[in-house]
Amino acid sequence: MSKNGASPILEVRSISKYFGSVIALQEVSLELRPGEVMCLLGDNGAGKSTLIKILSGVHRADAGEYLVEGVPVHFESPRDALALGIATVYQDLAMIPLMGISRNFFLGSEPTAGWGIFKRFDMKRANQIARDEMAKMGIDIRDPEQAVGTLSGGERQSVAIARAVYFGAKVLILDEPTSALGVKQAGTVLRYVAKARSQGVAVIFITHNPHHAYPIGDRFTILKRGRTLGTFTKQELPREEMIRMMSGGEELEALEHELREFSNDTMLAAMADSLHEESKAL
Repeated sequence: MSKNGASPILEVRSISKYFGSVIALQEVSLELRPGEVMCLLGDNGAGKSTLIKILSGVHRADAGEYLVEGVPVHFESPRDALALGIATVYQDLAMIPLMGISRNFFLGSEPTAGWGIFKRFDMKRANQIARDEMAKMGIDIRDPEQAVGTLSGGERQSVAIARAVYFGAKVLILDEPTSALGVKQAGTVLRYVAKARSQGVAVIFITHNPHHAYPIGDRFTILKRGRTLGTFTKQELPREEMIRMMSGGEELEALEHELREFSNDTMLAAMADSLHEESKAL
């Protein structure tokens, strides 16, 4: 069955989350299928972080349903989500820079050799597995004991992705994996996301950068002020319209007109001209 015809592996229906009087999310719905990359887009404050914390078991929704493979779930902690194959890779990677790649790869789940008091970390096996799994992601590791801190940002992200896939992730949630990377490193991460997808892993790719989302995404859900503006395919949403929806093109135009009311002020007039050019670019 194709990924488009497959049943959702993960689904949220009309979920809401409140922090006191603040509405972080309101009636948000989305679904994710095996082997699909769903890009979750939105500017700062759109609700992306709150949503992924609900999906990963950090928060519980105040209203709505959360289903994994069609079964309602109520996670008490990220451990519950991980047990069902939902792994999250955050921006601040849980890695120890001075430790080697293979040590970080197995952090907390090290393979061992020997018995009883003679049990020890099986470095040879760990190195081989880390090298093999990274090779599947298209990375040739010369020395698995090389310190993770010496890798580029894109390579560290790839280690985290490969680690999650190796330990059985069915759903991979990537929190702004390319936000602090240059163009080349971002491209490296996007290739690894494509590799994970080709292995049947479902991916939620969170970003505020439509230029990173568009090449890799199968579908796109846009969040704005805690609500969804919809979920779209590339055929339904051209890149230019996506950028406009995310950046608030209408709001920029309104601000431009407002600033022109103060056209006697040279600085404000220049700002209005700049906004006009930005609106045209969108």
